[in-house]
Amino acid sequence: MLLQQLQAIAQSGKYYTKDVFDMERYEQLEDVAKKIAAKYTGADEQQLNIFFDSDNGYVTPKVDVRAVTFNSEDKILLVNEKLSDTWSIPGGWADIGYSAGEVAIKETHEEAGIHVTPKRLIAVRDIQKHNYAKKNLSYIYRHIIECVPDDNNIGDVDTSETDAANYFTLDEALQLKLSLNRNIPEDLELAFDCHNSKVWDTIFD
Repeated sequence: MLLQQLQAIAQSGKYYTKDVFDMERYEQLEDVAKKIAAKYTGADEQQLNIFFDSDNGYVTPKVDVRAVTFNSEDKILLVNEKLSDTWSIPGGWADIGYSAGEVAIKETHEEAGIHVTPKRLIAVRDIQKHNYAKKNLSYIYRHIIECVPDDNNIGDVDTSETDAANYFTLDEALQLKLSLNRNIPEDLELAFDCHNSKVWDTIFD
């Protein structure tokens, strides 16, 4: 988190300052932050440049959207991540030109092969404040959205990212090898709590 704050200060300062000396100081700060990042993350120069130079102006968190879908048997939809052989709630980065609900629809269709309708926002999670696997330099807000499937049936799944999809009870889901940078057991428990509640107050932290 401290490294991300350094990056944000340097990048925002470079964008807004009109003083040549301040610009030099912000560039020096960014250089120091890159060296620290390289030391503690193992990222190479190209990865660091993408992280530090991918945005302009005031630095804000990236947005990840997860689409929680339950079938008529009150089981949750999870997909198997091909590269890591782990299970996760379908989802991914929010795309420009799409609302959060539209991202939930798109990601579920791409990863699980079914069409869903977004229903309500379960939670907005600051992943730095929870026990997700920290494998990304970016500061991320995760939006978890409950969806309703248009059809309970799941066809064969074989995409560039996923190779299986299935519905699970909470107990079954918690026994799976989860993709802990995408979802943690607490997310699954929250999803079931929301699904079983007629009234739900969105959790944000």
